[in-house]
Amino acid sequence: MEGHVFTQFSKKMSQLIMDEMPKAEYSSLFNDFVESEFFLIDGDSLLITCICEISFKPGQNLHFFYLVERYLVDLISKGGQFTVVFFKDAEYAYFNFPELLSLRTALILHLRNNTTIDVQTTFSGCLSEEWESFLEESYPYFLIVADEGLNDVQTHLFNFLIIHSWARKVNVVLSSGQESDVVRLYAYLLPSMYRHQTFLQTNKQKTEVAYMTLLNQLERYKVSALAPLFGSLEWNNMMEEAHETISLLTQIWPEGSDIQRVFCVTSCALSLRMYHRFLENGNPRGFHQDGQIRTAPECSSKQKRCRRCMISTSPTEVKSNCLTLQEMEDLCKLHCLTVVLLLHLPLSQRACARFITSHWAEDMKPLLKMKKWCEYFILRNIHTFEFWNLNLIHLSDLSDELLLKNIAFYYENENVKGPHLNLGDTIMKDYEYLWNIISKLVRDFEIGQPFPLRKTKFCFLQKKPSPIKDSSSEMVPNLGFIPMSSSLVDQFAGDILKDLPFLKSDDPVVTSLVKQKEFDELVHWHSHKPLSDDYDRTKCQFDEKSRDPHALKSLQKYHVFQRFYGNSLETVSSKVIVTQPIKSKKDFSGPKSKKAHETKAEIIARENKKRLFAKEEQKEEQKWNALSFSIEEEMKANLHSGIKKLEDFLKSCKSSSVKFRVEMVGLTACLKAWKEHCRSEEGKTTKDLSVAVQMMKRIHSLMEKYSELLQEDDRQLIARCLKYLGFDELASSLHPTQDAENDVKAKKRNKYSVGMGPARFQLQYMGHYLIRDERKDPDPRVQDFIPDTWQRELLDVVDKNESAVIVAPTSSGKTYASYYCMEKVLRESDDGVVVYVAPTKALVNQVAATVQNRFTKNLPSGEALCGVFTREYRHDALNCQVLITVPACFEILLLAPHRQNWVKKIRYVIFDEVHCLGGEIGAEIWEHLLVMIRCPFLALSATISNPEHLTEWLQSVKWYWKEEDKIIENTVTSKRHVGRHPGFPKDHVQVKQSYKVRLVLYGERYNDLEKHVCSIQGDDIHFDHFHPCAALTTDHIERHGFPPDLSLSPRESIQLYDTMFQIWESWPRAQELCPENFIHFNSKLVIKKMDARKYEESLKAELTSWIKNGNIEEARMVLKTLSPKADFSPENMITMFPLLVEKLRKMEKLPALFFLFKLGAVENTAKSVSAFLEEKQEKKRPPKADKEAHVMANKLRKVKKSIEKQKIIDEKSQKKPRNVDQSLIHEAEHDNLLKSLEKNLEIPQDCTYADRKAVDTETLQKVFDRVKYARKGEELKALAERGIGYHHSAMNFKEKQLVEILFRKGFLRVVTATGTLALGINMPCRSVVFAQNSVYLDALNYRQMSGRAGRRGQDLMGDVYFFNIPFPKIGKLIKSNVPELRGQFPLSITLVLRLMLLASKGDDPEDAKAKVLSVLKHSLLSFKQPRAVDMLKLYFLFSLQFLVKEGYLDQEGNPMGFAGLVSHLHYHEPSNLVFVSFLVSGLFHDLCQPTRKGSKHFSQDVMEKLMLVLAHLFGRRYFPPKFQDAKYKFYQSKVFLDDLPEDFSDALDEYNRKIMEDFSTFLQIVSKLADMNQEYQLPLSKIKFTGKECEDSQLVSHLMSCKEGRVAISPFVCLSGNFDDDLLQLETPNHVTLGTIGVNRSQAPVLLSQRFDNRGRKMPLNAYALDFYKHGSLLGLVQDNSVSLRELCENEDDNVVLAFEQLSTTFWEKLSNV
Repeated sequence: MEGHVFTQFSKKMSQLIMDEMPKAEYSSLFNDFVESEFFLIDGDSLLITCICEISFKPGQNLHFFYLVERYLVDLISKGGQFTVVFFKDAEYAYFNFPELLSLRTALILHLRNNTTIDVQTTFSGCLSEEWESFLEESYPYFLIVADEGLNDVQTHLFNFLIIHSWARKVNVVLSSGQESDVVRLYAYLLPSMYRHQTFLQTNKQKTEVAYMTLLNQLERYKVSALAPLFGSLEWNNMMEEAHETISLLTQIWPEGSDIQRVFCVTSCALSLRMYHRFLENGNPRGFHQDGQIRTAPECSSKQKRCRRCMISTSPTEVKSNCLTLQEMEDLCKLHCLTVVLLLHLPLSQRACARFITSHWAEDMKPLLKMKKWCEYFILRNIHTFEFWNLNLIHLSDLSDELLLKNIAFYYENENVKGPHLNLGDTIMKDYEYLWNIISKLVRDFEIGQPFPLRKTKFCFLQKKPSPIKDSSSEMVPNLGFIPMSSSLVDQFAGDILKDLPFLKSDDPVVTSLVKQKEFDELVHWHSHKPLSDDYDRTKCQFDEKSRDPHALKSLQKYHVFQRFYGNSLETVSSKVIVTQPIKSKKDFSGPKSKKAHETKAEIIARENKKRLFAKEEQKEEQKWNALSFSIEEEMKANLHSGIKKLEDFLKSCKSSSVKFRVEMVGLTACLKAWKEHCRSEEGKTTKDLSVAVQMMKRIHSLMEKYSELLQEDDRQLIARCLKYLGFDELASSLHPTQDAENDVKAKKRNKYSVGMGPARFQLQYMGHYLIRDERKDPDPRVQDFIPDTWQRELLDVVDKNESAVIVAPTSSGKTYASYYCMEKVLRESDDGVVVYVAPTKALVNQVAATVQNRFTKNLPSGEALCGVFTREYRHDALNCQVLITVPACFEILLLAPHRQNWVKKIRYVIFDEVHCLGGEIGAEIWEHLLVMIRCPFLALSATISNPEHLTEWLQSVKWYWKEEDKIIENTVTSKRHVGRHPGFPKDHVQVKQSYKVRLVLYGERYNDLEKHVCSIQGDDIHFDHFHPCAALTTDHIERHGFPPDLSLSPRESIQLYDTMFQIWESWPRAQELCPENFIHFNSKLVIKKMDARKYEESLKAELTSWIKNGNIEEARMVLKTLSPKADFSPENMITMFPLLVEKLRKMEKLPALFFLFKLGAVENTAKSVSAFLEEKQEKKRPPKADKEAHVMANKLRKVKKSIEKQKIIDEKSQKKPRNVDQSLIHEAEHDNLLKSLEKNLEIPQDCTYADRKAVDTETLQKVFDRVKYARKGEELKALAERGIGYHHSAMNFKEKQLVEILFRKGFLRVVTATGTLALGINMPCRSVVFAQNSVYLDALNYRQMSGRAGRRGQDLMGDVYFFNIPFPKIGKLIKSNVPELRGQFPLSITLVLRLMLLASKGDDPEDAKAKVLSVLKHSLLSFKQPRAVDMLKLYFLFSLQFLVKEGYLDQEGNPMGFAGLVSHLHYHEPSNLVFVSFLVSGLFHDLCQPTRKGSKHFSQDVMEKLMLVLAHLFGRRYFPPKFQDAKYKFYQSKVFLDDLPEDFSDALDEYNRKIMEDFSTFLQIVSKLADMNQEYQLPLSKIKFTGKECEDSQLVSHLMSCKEGRVAISPFVCLSGNFDDDLLQLETPNHVTLGTIGVNRSQAPVLLSQRFDNRGRKMPLNAYALDFYKHGSLLGLVQDNSVSLRELCENEDDNVVLAFEQLSTTFWEKLSNV
């Protein structure tokens, strides 16, 4: 019965997992920046992934450990934070593979003892309670696990783990199909969905029963696995036997030893004793004639690498076939010698070992199996001897089966026939010593002497025709380089060219080079018609030269709207720019010197100014007199609303004296209100301190801003107020009083006191009102505000034509410098250009609108002020002075040879959000731009953790340009008599640029951010304040200190002090750090923001000293106490979303941005809030309201008809209408009905979040009209009426702008959005809510998104809420540092071709060459890394060789043939190269035959075949390999892509073969750059396998004789018998190459016709593109291929969309029909 339940449930479980396979997202595990994610690796999945690795041969332990460590190091180098988990129950799966049991045990011991990896082995299984609580505490984001085991048992265990992880909201990542590059690791992610979470809840009992059934079955396997070998000895007996053997050894070697020797002697001794016992007992049950044993069921035969199933017959048939004890002894001797060689030979020597291809003889298998079991039992007991001095360093190298075979082969086949080779003294002594120890350990019987090594004649290895793998069978061709004569190549790589082998000019390779026509960038290669480039091919939004009235009207409408959009972004009045000649700017930081005498004109100007000032004062005075009475009355009635009006007046008032009077009136009102409040609350324990806060705010303002206007009476009043608050000391310091106070007075005064000291009161209740230190002196360069010191530094940078890297928090005002820079260039001339590079289209549109709103300028005809260039459209791009663009488009212009004259006009480049330099898509483009521009630049970002490194790199680039400019200047000077240098336009104004790169850092936010955690209690949402220190652990503080941007608000500092005081009663510095005694607050009437910051720093330093000085337990308690006790409900929290929004409205925390990470969720949550409001309105509507509305609407229709009828009659009669009265009555009735209907249908104020007063009807209509025909237009309008919007990347720009404009104007107050809104979009709000967890919610995005909270000038504090975000994740987000920017691999073959194109065809050859060299020399990856520089030089040379051979370059480096087409498709490497090779070889011509001669029509079959080829080349998407096993019926669709047509497939194989030959040669040459010290050590544990090579042993020299053909691959990989020629195989994994050369096979431009995962399973291609082409239907596409249209088109750079755009109009017709 139980078995049936298990079978049924396991099928159900497998089906659920299989259903998710096609939906798996193949993406980067670590997003762009990983640090905030913690994940788990299932240790057994890691183990089987590595043993199934194609380059690995079973039995080679050290290679296996290298694979494990290389994988883990790769994760760590990418910032991964993880734990490896081995479940106890998982061991059951290996009872058929005892060799893996010992390997698994050694791996756990090795990771624990020799690395810093956190390894967990305490959990029995994934259903255990300990595992549950571990997941709750650590909350991993994902778990890496295999989708298939070595046998069915293991697959079931993995399935249970996957299902359980999903149920606990842990995503699953498959271990198969992973790919790694320099910065990222890509894998299949199966996210935990709500349906997965409910699956386990509904099947809880079945799951437990099925799991227990599986374990019971496995327990039986355990018994049946041991019985045939060990007879009556059970598991525990074997453990005791092993323990006893090691105990005996500790007596023989009391001083200890190393694990290799210990493992060797104990396992051999135990094996011999067990085999002796086995023979004594007479063959136990289970032996078969072929020496095989019956055990648990083996794996299914389809598994690639597993041993065959074992079947048995009756035990009596076999006795004669059993091997003797002597043969077991011989095996142990060989093993013993193997271990001695492992001890003495360095890896450099072992890597030359011969590879024996013969298998063990069948009769050997029981011996080997028994030996492996004994090894396992020994390792299981090692940990019990901790007291013994045992060196565990070489756990990774306990045995080497391949070396054992090598030795066995010699003694069986070569020693017998040929000369006897000596072992060498050292090896012989060590071997004898170990064998003697074994004989002491065996005890029960005598074993033979150490020599001879083989006494028996039995052949351990099967006979085979060619038993030794010959490395020379397919050697990598040792190709030389084709000689090239190019000055550019010599300049960049000349230093390494001299060491490279070159071919002679008469070599067949050189003579067979194809001579193509030279490629001219301007004309088509065979028709000589003008050729378009990437710029021309971009759609032009408006024809700039058109005079068509319709086009002109569209253009005018566009400009009007842009200004309107720009105006919504900021309230800055537009400036008219007039070109002025360049003057040297004054430095505004120094003091001005006064002149001795004023001129008459200056005196008149001064007097006029004085008169104007007096007039202004009078005006403000009158204004206040008019308003004062109503404001004072309001304050009496309701202090808070009165104060708000008073503050509004203060904001608009320009006169200091009037402001002072107003403040005094406010103070008097507050004092009166406070007294009344205290009297009315007498006897109660708590007071409403908000009145006291208002009073103190007025005092702050008076003391700080108007202290010079204060009279004696005013001071007296302020002192009185302070006394009433209970701040007597402050009062007497301000205005000393003589009379001593009696008890009655003191008691009376006490009634009014706030009950705490002034410092605590200000910090705890007035934190966000504390005065910020701002400069008072205006800067003549800035009209709209007074800039801070750091902002002035930016303006100085621009004035001096310097470059700068600017790192400052979001919304701190760093963008102002960009506009100042634009204005400067616009004023200087009519032809200088500023380029503004933004990462997204949305940001491009926003900046363009801001520029058009800020500046106007009269320019010559045909010139424009602002232009835009994106991949979708361009507008005035090359005839404007301010170009706003995205990186890819700017790169197109910089690399276009015939656009260089325009490039020379660039005066400044502004890079916004420059941290994208570390992003996943297009990061290398940012690098190219930064190194190619000659002019100064500004690089802005809110989030870079290593800005110093970035600045240093950029400074090195600028020094390069300084030298280049000198050279070019000298050339110009020498050519001056010939005429003007062609490089510069005729009216070019020479501006002396500075080559300095400044770093400007500013860390202070204007307003504090406070964090809150949302939890659900009943039907209500509850908020807990999240103290930032709760995110920290004592361990984190000890190792890393406090994160630099973890700041506390003043009340959080007080909270920290109080907790510290409460936890450690005898805290020595408690008094000193008490707020009232703190040195910076001491008797200060006005505590400022900076004083509070100093207090915060002191508390942080004190807590750190607790940890460092032995009070770690107290510190731990402090952090624990500060942590909120939020409890999360397990239910689907998204249903509670409307309640969350409603609660925020009640708390006056709107407007708010709600960040989610899935497009569907963004739209659905917005709609759910709208539905909630509609339902609320429906409940409030009177029952008859709908009926009344219906009646009114009918009446209205009738009245309308009557009016229209009357009009027609009147027009016909041509006379003066008689019944004027009648028509007037109709109109009045119409108006009346309309008003009533509107009132009936009006949305009540509490059923909408829209602020109607924020936007007038006309503006609202204007915005709505733009989305009239948009896809989501109607939906967005309906939501906007309720004050709700959503914003994500799949909306068109008009839809996005509607949401942006209305949110900024304050009409919309609830917007749900994805991360696209976080990148620089100007949408400040009161609160930010994180409402969905995702891999994209990382340290970087968290800072970008939370930075939107708190509007400068409106909110003094921003709030951040975490809703449905796990507790540990919140902590990680708050404490994680922003990741460092790291360089990408900077070159590709197509980039090299584009650079050579520029160098060869550039308008100005010198300038072009300098740019190309700058790109080649200055990659961030190779900055200060000389070895990386050499590697890149060699990669550059490899690329040139490839391009010359393929006929894209000649030997002088000039482009020819199809060079233009290849470089045009540069986004698609290597598909572009394959595509052109198909084109050149005529395959497309053969395929594209029309239906009949002379026809221009092609058959459907031809079109589909063409489509099949293109689907193979562009936009490939793979399914996980496991998905092939699914037994699905598909809706008319083709899910798996068919193989390429045979002729194309053959051509692709030939292309790949040529590439791999060249690339393997390149790797062999590059291998000279490897750091061999590192190559001979394990990558993670850094255990070295170096040493002196053994030279005195003839046997060693004989066994290690394969020195050829092992140059480019890792010595660890050589141990499995791999040679350089394995690099020619396409399926060879990337990491077989040397690890320290910085390049691997992933950089070869091959396109695999079939891809296999690391276990050799085929990964099928998704046929979504071909399928769509065939059916033109999205239903099948979405149902079967799991690719929605939105997903297909969402990515701006989607390869498929772009490739089809260029290659198939039919595809687009079908797409537009859907």
